[in-house]
Amino acid sequence: MKDLKHTCKIAVVQAAPVMFDKAACTDKAVGLIREAGKQGAELIVFPELFIPGYPYGMTYGFTVGSRTPEGRKDWKSYYDNSILVPGPETAALARAAKEAHAYVSIGVSERDSLTATLYNSNIVLSPEGELLTNHRKLKPTGAERVVWGDANRDYFPIAETPWGPMASMICWESYMPLARTALYQKGVTLYLSPNTNDNEEWQATIRHIAIEGHCFFINCDMYFTRDMYPKDLHCPEEIGRLKDVVCRGGSCVVDPCGHYVTEPVWDREEIIYADLDMEMVPASRMEFDACGHYARPDVLELTVRE
Repeated sequence: MKDLKHTCKIAVVQAAPVMFDKAACTDKAVGLIREAGKQGAELIVFPELFIPGYPYGMTYGFTVGSRTPEGRKDWKSYYDNSILVPGPETAALARAAKEAHAYVSIGVSERDSLTATLYNSNIVLSPEGELLTNHRKLKPTGAERVVWGDANRDYFPIAETPWGPMASMICWESYMPLARTALYQKGVTLYLSPNTNDNEEWQATIRHIAIEGHCFFINCDMYFTRDMYPKDLHCPEEIGRLKDVVCRGGSCVVDPCGHYVTEPVWDREEIIYADLDMEMVPASRMEFDACGHYARPDVLELTVRE
């Protein structure tokens, strides 16, 4: 393992998107990047699909074998507010990252430049304003498959940082053991998890992964409420069935030994700051290094087709 910069000041942004409005989401993200940058953050992490929001509870009129014209209109609205990567929104975010002189990770609904397919993606920008990585979610979960396609590239990109290799797994991708191993094989020290998981069981998952990979696990979740949905959607009955608080958050940071660096934050927007002791990563791997001295490549082997 290469020498790591000893500390990383991180900002985990638990914030609400401006639902179905890519311009307003981008403006909000730029403001939050600037705010975190003024606090000295070197790495700023946003949730899954911060642009243009996670359409929790919506079916877009899909049932097995049929769909509705109204649902198609709502999907087209979401499509229109999904973004190209690169594009004008990523350029604005890159300028903000350069101004803050920080790495920025943010989840977006990505619109393919050639087809009409959407992807649940996570991009990483450098302190110089460069687009470093764009990871597309391997397998949208459950009914997400009617909105986003399976990743067709950008499976396991790594951003090389002063603190070691950094990568993201979006939401339930982290339940895929082989996907996690693909990151461990690349030596990941900062495991970013943009997600929409506000349940107790998820907290057990993230602590396990931090121990398994002996890496820092950055759990970045959303907070948003029912009244934040656009009023012109064609599915008021679906929105009406949601709880007042649709996603409670629970963002936190877990160290390589499975302990909370910051406790989960619930039921509010907040930028969570922490100073990470990166020396913990190699020290924690003394007796267990998943793809190093504890591996048995003569018995077990993972083949990744990138």
